[in-house]
Amino acid sequence: MTMKWMTTTAIAAISVLGLAGAASAAGELNIYNWGDYTSPELIKKFKTEFGVKVTVTDYDSNDTALAKVRAGGHGFDIVVPSANYMPIWINEGLLLEARPDQMENFKNVDPRWADVEWDPGRRYSVPWQWGVTGIGVNTKFYNGDINTSAIFLDPPEELVGKLNVTPEMNDVLFATIKYFGGDWCTTDRDVLMKVRDKLVEAKTKWLAMDYSVTDKLPTGDYAGVYYWNGAIMRSRLQNPDVKFGYPKEGYPVFMDSVVILKDAKNVDNAKAFMNFIMAPENAAMLSNFAKYANGITGSEQFMDEEMQGAPELVIPAELESAGEFLLSCEPDVQQLYTRIWTEVQK
Repeated sequence: MTMKWMTTTAIAAISVLGLAGAASAAGELNIYNWGDYTSPELIKKFKTEFGVKVTVTDYDSNDTALAKVRAGGHGFDIVVPSANYMPIWINEGLLLEARPDQMENFKNVDPRWADVEWDPGRRYSVPWQWGVTGIGVNTKFYNGDINTSAIFLDPPEELVGKLNVTPEMNDVLFATIKYFGGDWCTTDRDVLMKVRDKLVEAKTKWLAMDYSVTDKLPTGDYAGVYYWNGAIMRSRLQNPDVKFGYPKEGYPVFMDSVVILKDAKNVDNAKAFMNFIMAPENAAMLSNFAKYANGITGSEQFMDEEMQGAPELVIPAELESAGEFLLSCEPDVQQLYTRIWTEVQK
């Protein structure tokens, strides 16, 4: 449904700049996002301010989202891809060049995230949240060193058969390649053979590969996980026995960003939402809900006290250099990694 504005000038302003002031709006907005990642409080506020009906549909992986949109007929306006998938979305012409860099609230984007490799100049996307993939352990079961990928690759006896590993190929391969001293996007045969053999062997010691961590880690259904820091923080808030570790061998840093689909039906509402989430107080709602950092300067003052200095968000100085941004590899390398992952999945 087309958004109705008071004047032609207002239409031009919102279309070009995506202004998110107290404009008179109508219609719908359909958001396709990772499950349990969208603040209900944020959506309620956007609905109230803009008079827009918002529908949020969940997905469980980058691949699921990409396949759904590629198939067409989805009805979504907004999706939230990870940085390493952004080149695919852009190169396949699936996104609208919405020019968020020209929006009123773009001034609030942390300079670190204002001009990024996966979207130079931010012509397509705005930050949603960012974090790291690391180790979560319920210390009721294990109280040794957790700043290592050995927790899931060479697990201690206390954790064997009690581990969950995220089913995200790139996150798992990244940590495993680093575990053997390789570089991300490597094609070194010796390294990749070690990676394949280790993952096939390690998988026999895991309990699961799924996305159900927030409730199962604090209850002890899982004793340890390789997963995302925000979910592990949410687990700790339920049970202080949960601890988070940063693998010293190397861990991936990610960012998910809001983009507008090329075939979106509610473009003006989608642009208004983009601008809306770049306001510090609104970005803070995202972080307060999902427990990840958000990339918007000034949002910290609106965050819950529990976010301040949280160990899942503040990387220890001695482990900071082990983190590396998870970017996309060349297609031939990605195909090679997919073959390895297929063997692991058998």
